[in-house]
Amino acid sequence: MSYYVYIVRCKDNSLYTGFTLNIENRIDDHNFTKRGAKSLRGKVPVTLVYSEIFESKSEALKREIEIKGWRKEKKEDLIKYAT
Repeated sequence: MSYYVYIVRCKDNSLYTGFTLNIENRIDDHNFTKRGAKSLRGKVPVTLVYSEIFESKSEALKREIEIKGWRKEKKEDLIKYAT
């Protein structure tokens, strides 16, 4: 089983970092269902701009927390240099 940490860009250009087992389903949740993150309501549609894959849930959650603690500029650099 793989675990993913992802960053999406919202329609207001803000960034949201999350964790999931299935990126495609999670993006659909954010964009089309009420199962998406409450903090994204009114900011959809979102677009996937970055992701990382992990083999363990604990590694993925640690990375998610790390990225969430970064300023937007550092997240933008991660996105820019990963492409």
